[in-house]
Amino acid sequence: MECGKSVKIWLYRGGLKLIRKSGIGKAWEHQKSALEKTGVAYTQKFSFDYDIVQLNTIFPDSVLAALLAKVMRKKVVYYAHSTMEDFKKSFRGSDFLAPFFKKWIRFCYCLGDVIITPTKYSKELLEDYGINKEILYLSNGIDLDFFNRDEESGKSFREKYRFDRKDKVVISVGHYIERKGIEDFVELAGRIPEYQFIWFGDTNLKLVPDNIKKAVETKLPNLHFPGYISSEELKQAYCGSDLFLFLTKEETEGIVLLEALALKIPALIRDIPVYEGWLFDREQIYKGRSLEEFEKLIRDILKGEVPLLTEEGYEKAGERSIEKIGEALKGIYSNVFEPEKSGASRYSYKNI
Repeated sequence: MECGKSVKIWLYRGGLKLIRKSGIGKAWEHQKSALEKTGVAYTQKFSFDYDIVQLNTIFPDSVLAALLAKVMRKKVVYYAHSTMEDFKKSFRGSDFLAPFFKKWIRFCYCLGDVIITPTKYSKELLEDYGINKEILYLSNGIDLDFFNRDEESGKSFREKYRFDRKDKVVISVGHYIERKGIEDFVELAGRIPEYQFIWFGDTNLKLVPDNIKKAVETKLPNLHFPGYISSEELKQAYCGSDLFLFLTKEETEGIVLLEALALKIPALIRDIPVYEGWLFDREQIYKGRSLEEFEKLIRDILKGEVPLLTEEGYEKAGERSIEKIGEALKGIYSNVFEPEKSGASRYSYKNI
């Protein structure tokens, strides 16, 4: 079956309003763009002529969509964005609920004929859950056409937030949750008062533990929490900043990191397992493990005492372009319709 002409995808969008501001919302947009750029037919609404339903959320309506597909003898591609590990250290009570969350997502993902998750690391986590379905790993991708460095955008960012040309600006992006490393971000702002620290993102403070609420409400002259901003504004922020500081403690990939690399901004991240094997310390990026390491590396990078590595980082982001993701998805869709194919895996596609 030639995917580009005869397979039709139901790109299910149920529940997206709830997670529009999250990485899952961005991942859905990337999938939509990938299908468009590679000529795969798709619909966002239910129709009887679809061949595969593609799910991204674990809400009950997604489960119903998967069950409906099975009744209609359609195929199910389930994107596994969430794990128990990245559910922990998020909202009030998340650690207590984590084992139950694990059972629920295992049930959801097992409804898929194939499961796609963003990285080899998240694939290995899911395999440890005892999921007996084919699990593939494929990056969420990055839109290099949109995230294209523009110096004028950077100037607009600095003008809006009243940063002087000489100011050194450190940014991060994410929800106000412990897992994202927000407490360390605030601590580093206090340790390095000569640099500006700005965190983009938003979470209802009623949903987070007191320690995170306290961190967000910290008053420092060089610490800023403007809240959620649009993708266009975020692009401006990347272009106008001097360092992307990503202190997350657990990820399945981290789309915002790909965005920063695509826009050629130096990046410093926490050294965690998800980035092993594809992002290497002092080759495309800088990695740290402690506050002391982060503080030293921030100073070294912003003083120009170490290479910026921005071109190397951009090359790594380019390996995960939307176009390449689309081509990989076409191969996966075709293979869904070949159950008789034998071998260790019947899915022929390039891991990205």
